[in-house]
Amino acid sequence: MYRLLYVCLDGLGDDPVPALGDRTPLEAARTPFMDALAAQGRTGTVVTVGPGIAPESDIAVFAILGYDPRGEHPGRGVVEAVGAGMDFRDGDLAYRVNFATADWPRIVDRRVGRDLSSDEARALAAEVNEKLKLPGVTFELRSTVEHRGVLVIRAGEGPLSAQVTNTDPAYRKEGSLGVALETFELEVARCEPLEDSDAARRAADLTNAFVEGAAKILDASEVNAERRRRGKLPANLVLTRDGGDHVPTLQPIKERFGPAWGCFVEMPVERGIAMLLGMAPVDAPRLAAEADYARWASLAAEALDGFDALYVHIKGPDVPAHDGRAEDKRDIIEVIDRAFFGEVLPLIDGSRTIVAVTADHSTSCVRKAHTAEPVPLLVSGGSVQPDGSTAFGERECAAGSLGRLRGVDIVPRLAALMRS
Repeated sequence: MYRLLYVCLDGLGDDPVPALGDRTPLEAARTPFMDALAAQGRTGTVVTVGPGIAPESDIAVFAILGYDPRGEHPGRGVVEAVGAGMDFRDGDLAYRVNFATADWPRIVDRRVGRDLSSDEARALAAEVNEKLKLPGVTFELRSTVEHRGVLVIRAGEGPLSAQVTNTDPAYRKEGSLGVALETFELEVARCEPLEDSDAARRAADLTNAFVEGAAKILDASEVNAERRRRGKLPANLVLTRDGGDHVPTLQPIKERFGPAWGCFVEMPVERGIAMLLGMAPVDAPRLAAEADYARWASLAAEALDGFDALYVHIKGPDVPAHDGRAEDKRDIIEVIDRAFFGEVLPLIDGSRTIVAVTADHSTSCVRKAHTAEPVPLLVSGGSVQPDGSTAFGERECAAGSLGRLRGVDIVPRLAALMRS
């Protein structure tokens, strides 16, 4: 059986950018190693979750790992709570949260200028946990990485329902799916029940009480006073989104598709997905410098000796795209090609290893948001025969022999190739 190295480049797809000669950042980037993989294999495109859906990463990763998020995803809050190692039980309410900046109720910046340190966020979360009192309720706000965090609420009166809306206006909840919005009002949204039940009404009321109470504590925090003195935005708001209220029972990925999987994890959401799907998390350093990508390459080659398949999720391209920094996105794609693919490919046996590269969603530098556009896909190595593709880019892949796939179709095809 062939081995599999399956790499997801977060937010890789994009729109053509005038400043890049009407090319996407991927098309404009110098990517000799990914281009060589495309030339040696086959390409196509992927609609990760569904037509017209601009997905969040968690539901898109569920899909590209072969799990239909419409019926199997528990809500991002649950995934992140599991990944962060929090105490979460059925009937609790878990949210993914952002620390943000507000002039209540107006939102000034949803990510605190992207310069909130993990230490600052940890101190702010501890202050909210200590000072905020909600009658009949216990909760934990836990910071994870920089402005990101998780909130778990447990009510003494009985279970809570996740059928409530987000207070983060940038995302809409559709069932268990978190859908990114291209346009929205920069104002704190009120949490409203989505079903006529006491559990949903109590969940909405408690969420609003938490958001409003936490905002008062955060605005008066000495951490934020110091940030203001340094000319930085205060992290004086917690925005909630994509709640979940139960831990799903999912068929382990090895039972569903055959191979034994490992998963490189950088963020709690990836760790949570790995744990829920029965993949073995492989701890790796945060990707902050070019040397870190080379270290990931070395670790990936080592990990492939212990697993049939290895899923590697690289966050890099998504962050500059949200800020509209097309040149920076192009540059980080070049770093990934050079420092990860350029280092890992010589360390693995291409005749025994299938390499697949795709994305969880497109993030447009032009629109500064996730979009519903298809993402590129390449499959190379093992018994894969070339289809004449010459490069790895959105338009090149759209003409590839794999055609347009659904996200849930990728892993079944890769598993079949591994057995061929």
